Amino acid sequence: MAAPEAAGTPLRLEQRAKLSSYLGLSLKNGLLNLLTLTLYRFWGKTEVRRRIWSSTYLNDEAFEYTGRGMELFIGFLIATGLTAVFLLFVFGVQLLGPFAALLILPIYVGLIALIGFAIFAAFRYLASRTAWRGVRFHLTGSAASYGLKYLGLMLLAGITLGWAWPFVERRLAEPLWANLRFGDRPFRFSLVAARKENVYGPFALMWFGAVVGYAILLALAAPWLRWAAQSQSMTDPAALAQLSHAESRLGVLFSLLFLLFLLISLPYRAAMMRSVARGIQFDGARVRLKIGALAVGWLYLGNVLLLLFSLGFLMPLVQARSARFILNRLVLEGGIDFAAIHQSPESGPRQGEGLADAFGLSII
Repeated sequence: MAAPEAAGTPLRLEQRAKLSSYLGLSLKNGLLNLLTLTLYRFWGKTEVRRRIWSSTYLNDEAFEYTGRGMELFIGFLIATGLTAVFLLFVFGVQLLGPFAALLILPIYVGLIALIGFAIFAAFRYLASRTAWRGVRFHLTGSAASYGLKYLGLMLLAGITLGWAWPFVERRLAEPLWANLRFGDRPFRFSLVAARKENVYGPFALMWFGAVVGYAILLALAAPWLRWAAQSQSMTDPAALAQLSHAESRLGVLFSLLFLLFLLISLPYRAAMMRSVARGIQFDGARVRLKIGALAVGWLYLGNVLLLLFSLGFLMPLVQARSARFILNRLVLEGGIDFAAIHQSPESGPRQGEGLADAFGLSII
């Protein structure tokens, strides 16, 4: 471990990835995924993480990612087994008749809690495989408890027609960061600090925009719905052509409204990212994220275009681009007494985030 820095030493976080170096890695991962029927993705993902971590510097010293592809593969096998059991149960219940099918409802409710469990487990795995100056991060707490909390907060969001969503996002971020440890020293998450960032104004814009867009879609879709109901009895080629034309216009309208929703959601997305960052504290250091809606929009647009035109091959480049975008806009205020931090005996889970991968929740 390098020589300790004095308490209060200014902190500087930098992401120095050369994005051009990810072009070859993207091609390699894509081809090997094709040849192995996607099984190589666990080792490919591990290599991407190692590169991103090793090009992220805190006070000119790089982070280290110690995870292995085999750990992710084992997590995938476990998740596959759980998914198979779930599907067999669902199909079995359906064969017992309509009343027995009511048993499926609690399973689907439990599935929501399982998503929360997967998010916590993925965060715990990533933390346990991250080190700086040889000192590991780790996450305390229970994935099962987080899953139940996730379920309760999702129900709250539904009951309030979405208006509790900013509250939900902050409450879900709190146990992830408050349970994070670097060595034997804890992080903290201040809801008071997080609430200093205004998120309800941008959220109201997003919510009302979604409601208006949905109302417009329903109003314009009404004629098509009537035509679709009569389509089975239609034999006139002209009427069928008119129905097909209406379907095409409805599809274009839906796409435009969806893009408009994404656009008006950018201010909220940026505000919530700033809010969560503002709540994170460690020792004497506080976090600020300098990010705006326009910058987030350009990031998303660039990522979508890269993935579309490369047919998904450039995912490693997109992940590195996103990491550099976020990390280079993080500002660390205050200082840390590194001399007081010691290694933790915690080693973390033995397998990777299989459930998060199955749910499509794994970001990097």
